[in-house]
Amino acid sequence: MTQLNFDKTAEPNVNTTADLAQYLLKPLVIGSRTISNRMVLAPMAGLGHIAFRQLVTGFSGFGLLFTGMCSAKAVPHENPKMSHVFSWRPEELDHTVCQIFGAEPEIMARAAQRVEAEGFFGVDLNFGCSVAAICKKGCGAALLKTPDKAVDIVSAVRKSVSCPVFVKFRTGWRDDQNFPVTMARAFENAGADALTFHPRVAPDRRSRRPKWELIGKVQNAVAIPVFGNGNLFAPEHGIRMIRETGCQGLSIGRMAVAQPWIFARWTKGFRPEPSIYMETALDMARLLSTHYEDHFALKMFKKFAPYFCANFKFSNSILKSLIRAENMNELCDNIRQLMDPPPQTLLLPNINLFI
Repeated sequence: MTQLNFDKTAEPNVNTTADLAQYLLKPLVIGSRTISNRMVLAPMAGLGHIAFRQLVTGFSGFGLLFTGMCSAKAVPHENPKMSHVFSWRPEELDHTVCQIFGAEPEIMARAAQRVEAEGFFGVDLNFGCSVAAICKKGCGAALLKTPDKAVDIVSAVRKSVSCPVFVKFRTGWRDDQNFPVTMARAFENAGADALTFHPRVAPDRRSRRPKWELIGKVQNAVAIPVFGNGNLFAPEHGIRMIRETGCQGLSIGRMAVAQPWIFARWTKGFRPEPSIYMETALDMARLLSTHYEDHFALKMFKKFAPYFCANFKFSNSILKSLIRAENMNELCDNIRQLMDPPPQTLLLPNINLFI
């Protein structure tokens, strides 16, 4: 494992949006590979699918993309041509990390081997999902209740693949500031190449603010990159997170769904025109229809819609009208009617729709 000195005092001052872009475009070593952009798409179940990743790719500006959660039990024999989750475009493999979830080291290791064999940039281990259906299976954040088992999974995966190994995790199940530091060190010692840390306890889901100060504690405890995650909605939030925590990169989730051009905006100075909302919604519908059958494409758009509509002043009303469709043709008609002229937007999205 490449050891780097991430002395917080050695990092450049990040005070302006120009400083932020300069920092995010600084190369970063992850295991045996290097990325040229430190702003990445967070893994999101039901949202980080092939169509959404293609939408984000059209705007560019990111370092890595992450898939949604893929079942480690299914991955070894999954058919990408049939799967709604374990699917990709060949041209995205060199900058895409596949996230897997499972509860057993051997099963996770086998899934990681399939991920590497397909050519993904790396594999991400989910120890952060706090959804009841996942935790009841002993997966996701539930593994933080059995720290030794979580570490065993990292170790087993590390021994099975040579590609970069990422770990996404939360604070734990209690508000214990020492626990994430202990886990970060254990994950590093087990062979993780990078960590994505979401500083909330699992039972809270998103009901309380993330404790960014814990990101700094985690980064200072390890010699591998830590991507900060949680409530990054505007460039000033990214500036503050880097300044306060010294984290080596930013992981953007829900805000990227609301504004898929966010990576290009923060790293390349992209300035969207008002027409971007209708164009993006129609592009999302088109890409979903390209990759999925009509009824599933409509279902996926309805998952995307609350985040996207959070941009607008009358977000709830627009959302209700937008998703009142029985098929993708009706949906596209709704988009054109509601987005032309463009609705009035908010300075920051309505996070009450960030379900």
